Amino acid sequence: MREFSKRMALLAIFVCLCMSAWAQKKTELRVAAASDMHPVLDIVGPMFEQKTGIHLVVSYGASATLSHQIIAGSPVDIFFSADYVFAERVVAADLADSQNAIPYAKGALVLWVRKPVKASLDLLHRKDLKTLAIANPDTAPYGRAAVFALKKMKLYDALSPRFVQAENIMQAAQFAESGNAQIGLISQTIAESGKFKAEGTYVLFPLYAYPEIRQCAVVMKNSPHRDEAHKLLDFILSEQIQDNLGKVGLRRVQ
Repeated sequence: MREFSKRMALLAIFVCLCMSAWAQKKTELRVAAASDMHPVLDIVGPMFEQKTGIHLVVSYGASATLSHQIIAGSPVDIFFSADYVFAERVVAADLADSQNAIPYAKGALVLWVRKPVKASLDLLHRKDLKTLAIANPDTAPYGRAAVFALKKMKLYDALSPRFVQAENIMQAAQFAESGNAQIGLISQTIAESGKFKAEGTYVLFPLYAYPEIRQCAVVMKNSPHRDEAHKLLDFILSEQIQDNLGKVGLRRVQ
């Protein structure tokens, strides 16, 4: 009986070692994603991993910065840009496995402000507005959309000296949330997430005030995990996810 128990214990240890080895070999998908996708992938990532067993390793940043890094040779399997421009640059560099960038969602620009202030576009006209956070328009699509909207509203010249410019849209949101800026011009995805939803209020800019933010992805043609990358993209394009994009501040592709 003692010998049997010893064998069973050894078998259990062997099974645990095998399971540990299997876990270590789990496929890891290297994802480069625009900062506005942080709250989205925080939700979608675990769902995808549970469904497929594929673990996402995500690097966030401004779309321009990420595209430059990819073109320079950064090892990435899939790139989620906040617009089509920087995704198409990767396509133009002959690094994508498709002839065009693939749209996966549409974004929206918002004005976010800390409570108890109620968000309103009228805040942009207030004389006591000293600082507003905005992402770098040269590197971040939402920063470019913000500049376009302010020019459309004929407010850019008056407000540009008050900009607190951030590297990316998440940093712009953090400037506003921390008080380093009175308001932030950020993505709806961030405004709808975590502490930003709890600590502030937001209002949408009219969609006609800036060009459509058509967020696009590309899969790298030399990736060793192209199939897995397409599974992730297909998952985000599935009806299950597209129908619920509004809950995280995006709109479905069609």
